[in-house]
Amino acid sequence: MSVDTGSTADAVHAAGARLAVEAARFTGIGWMRGTSGNISEVVSRDPLRLAVTASGLDKGELLPTDVAVVGPHGEAIEISGVEPLRPSAEAGLHARVAALTGADAVVHVHALNAVIAGHRWPAGVRLRDVETLKGIGRLAHGDEVTIPVIGNSQDMAELGDRFEESYDPRTPAVIVASHGLYAWGTDLKHARHITECVEWLLAYALATG
Repeated sequence: MSVDTGSTADAVHAAGARLAVEAARFTGIGWMRGTSGNISEVVSRDPLRLAVTASGLDKGELLPTDVAVVGPHGEAIEISGVEPLRPSAEAGLHARVAALTGADAVVHVHALNAVIAGHRWPAGVRLRDVETLKGIGRLAHGDEVTIPVIGNSQDMAELGDRFEESYDPRTPAVIVASHGLYAWGTDLKHARHITECVEWLLAYALATG
């Protein structure tokens, strides 16, 4: 475990409090069943450090201290005053997303519509002429949008490579086949709004496609 003397426990726990609120929202609508899913927030850019919900916990019952800190490869980082909880293996993809996109928050949920849509359209979910596309920063009309679908892997380096290959900077989400949805934004609220809009768009595609 690496040691970081630049980040502070107060900053990490403040991020943890925000993460707990958002995780409870997603749990309440069934997108983080069991202990699945995770959310992260960037607490430092140089060096890159993310606070991420700790592994193996009910995401509807998190405390501000139920957070791990990871570096650019998802490796655990020791912060003085922060209990060194185990981060999810998926923290590596969170860090990769944050580094590539510049996003300050990343959401990963096991929304059923994302899994079904990824199964139905493995080459990507195409959308156009839907008002809710504005919610992810695209145009409501005349804008061909594809939500990428990438193959699942337990190797986060491999999964990160697949993400980078599929990444379109205009589209702030990706489906991991047979797994779930990743979405990101400028802060946790923005990332939540992106997640909600993408899930709605996937429900629309499944209902009409």
